[in-house]
Amino acid sequence: MTLGAKPTAPGEIPATTRRVTAPMLHQYKRQGQRIVMITAYDATFARLADESGADVVLVGDSLGMVIQGHPHTLEVTLDHMCYHARCVRRAVQRAHLVVDLPFMSYQISAEQALMSAGRLVQEGGAEAVKLEGGGRAEAVRKIVQAGIPVMGHLGLTPQSVHEFGGFRVQGREDAAAERLRQDALQLQEAGAYSVVLEGIPAALARQISQSLAIPTIGIGAGVGCDGQVLVMQDLLGLDDRFKPRFVKRFAELAGVVRDAFAEYGREVREGKFPGSEHSFSGGGPANPAGSESAAE
Repeated sequence: MTLGAKPTAPGEIPATTRRVTAPMLHQYKRQGQRIVMITAYDATFARLADESGADVVLVGDSLGMVIQGHPHTLEVTLDHMCYHARCVRRAVQRAHLVVDLPFMSYQISAEQALMSAGRLVQEGGAEAVKLEGGGRAEAVRKIVQAGIPVMGHLGLTPQSVHEFGGFRVQGREDAAAERLRQDALQLQEAGAYSVVLEGIPAALARQISQSLAIPTIGIGAGVGCDGQVLVMQDLLGLDDRFKPRFVKRFAELAGVVRDAFAEYGREVREGKFPGSEHSFSGGGPANPAGSESAAE
């Protein structure tokens, strides 16, 4: 395969080590190969997502909630996104790197959107940017004309949380569903290379996916999309207080991490850690890289 090896069995990691690109995602849709996208915000977890075979790593403005602890994404700035994108860029070797345009970094004008997207590419190392909402055709065209791929985002768009009155499923009424269909087509016509469908009925997401030539990435939108995305903290079960319907926990790590911290604290208080195997001998400088013999 010249555009990335197609898995030979369900769930098998693609054999290619080539970097995944925007055109490759189009090829995946044509081949019927489901796209795997994981949201990550730091080098450690981005490296693990990349090594797992994920096709896309997204640096999402959801960092405002899962990293910064806010109730929404609206306080995230372009500087924040550039910083986290740089962290992730250093770790990702294969996956396609997409970075969110945060609130008020693209809504004022197409020129503002282009400048913000340019910063994410130049300073953050993004290979594509993502923006929320319909009615963004002018901004999408401007960014795409500059050579920056754009991923759209429709449905439950978190930056519109106040307009929606909370994080609510969108597109349940006929008129709202038709608007989403038209918005998706307009994004495609403007040059978007893919679109995230979040928090919409599964049947509607399937209809939109079938109507588009570009791939759709679902989150809370059913299995009919061309791929799926989850925040890595959610799929790993790192916050056992948070479990919306659309999240499946593929691990339950909150208890594991909490127990590890507690065990560390117990051994420190009892004087069991550090032991001799974790300490250095002699009068020379300590070498945290571990070049001293473990027998010393």
